Amino acid sequence: MGKCLFVTGTGTDIGKTYVTALMVKKLRALGKTSGYYKAALSGAERDSSGGLLPGDADYVRKVGNIGKSAVPLVSYVYPEPVSPHLAARLNQQPISMDRLNADFARARSCFDYLTVEGSGGIVCPLRWDREEKFCLDDWIRQLGLSVLMVADSGLGTINAAVLTAEHLQKIGIPLKGIIFNRFHSGSIMEKDNLRMVEEMTGIPVIAKVTENATDLEIEAEELAALYE
Repeated sequence: MGKCLFVTGTGTDIGKTYVTALMVKKLRALGKTSGYYKAALSGAERDSSGGLLPGDADYVRKVGNIGKSAVPLVSYVYPEPVSPHLAARLNQQPISMDRLNADFARARSCFDYLTVEGSGGIVCPLRWDREEKFCLDDWIRQLGLSVLMVADSGLGTINAAVLTAEHLQKIGIPLKGIIFNRFHSGSIMEKDNLRMVEEMTGIPVIAKVTENATDLEIEAEELAALYE
């Protein structure tokens, strides 16, 4: 059974998939198998035949050099660019916790290291109907995984990162580290954002990712040590 780490973000479109792909790629430097899994993907484009393209998963597969997988990298794919709970309702395809757990377990059994990417932020609703209600954090707790947070480096990140860290602490999900995405080394504000986030959360920023980066500035062994 492989070691796992869950990647969440301070919100939508802050670069979780981009950073996750670099993580998967970095772990392959250890000579181990490195895989990816995501519960639900919304906003998928269609191919020429009308089929849905799991863009995030395909990107990570390519950058991380995962190759063909015997297990699904994504359990649910929806066309609408909305929260998974709403996309599921619009398509009458509700998300099943049992299916997520089964697909996750299969993916975990196939790789030495499995990076699990969330949808949106930590309190993203996955299902919210008359039969069942649960969010991303409920699923993470059920899996018993630790989390790595991806945060944008710019204005507003102090509030978003601190609130995310406090929520994780409140519900008992371990936060192993933070990665600052879209970091500009010449920005006084972004350097101060990093310092303030570390001081206010007590959690280290383990890497800074610049625009168009092709590698993480962290040793593969250090990254691997975060997985459990």
